[in-house]
Amino acid sequence: MGTNEDLQPGERLDDLLTHDLKIIQQESMFSFSLDAVLLARFCTVPSRGNIIDLGCGNGVIPLLLSTRTKANIIGVEIQLSVAMLAKRNVKLNRLDHQISIDNADLRHYHQQAGHGAFDLVTVNPPYLPVETGQHPLNPQIAAAKYELNCNLKEVITACSKLVKSGGKVAIVHRPSRLAEILFVLQQVNIEPKRIRFVHPQLDQEANMVLIEGMKDGKPSLRLLPPCVVHLPSGQYTFELQELLEGTNNSLSYM
Repeated sequence: MGTNEDLQPGERLDDLLTHDLKIIQQESMFSFSLDAVLLARFCTVPSRGNIIDLGCGNGVIPLLLSTRTKANIIGVEIQLSVAMLAKRNVKLNRLDHQISIDNADLRHYHQQAGHGAFDLVTVNPPYLPVETGQHPLNPQIAAAKYELNCNLKEVITACSKLVKSGGKVAIVHRPSRLAEILFVLQQVNIEPKRIRFVHPQLDQEANMVLIEGMKDGKPSLRLLPPCVVHLPSGQYTFELQELLEGTNNSLSYM
């Protein structure tokens, strides 16, 4: 693994707490958060085959997915500087044999990879429409939070073009946009199959939702038990602690 000598000004080396994975994070870029970890643990992964993570940021989801499968994993990131950081993180963890990072626009990536090339597509997209709120001055952070480079329908349409028939698409988003997400998924022939809401505490409203759909699947939707992050004491619940420590690699109810 790398050491602090590998870091550039404004960077830090964080521990992903599982399988000895490390990740370089840049202060000027959007750092990964719990939603990315939960998505990587929620999705149904093939044991082999091909997986793609759209808008991969610094590469956290591909890194975490590598602990659950031997499949080939591609991360696609439109911002060149962010994609370069993701490549460094893959190299840092010696996962070049399994993970590759492409600096590309996810909306057109099917032209390069081919229609239906992937068994699983994961995406942790920007949550906020462009017209919502005041954008951060930092363009990299703004692009991670707001739909500046692609909107929700474009993201889900790209997923549909890339996933094979019978393959899975997994998304993490905000519950406030769930109706829109389900509508667009069905518009592009991805049938929602599993939904799990994430609550900060048991008595609080959900602030995240995990959704998995199947390309050309038959209607049959399961609403899974809630995922609770914190106990009243502020400590992580047992399920979250296991996930973060890597003693349980799956948040999935099959």
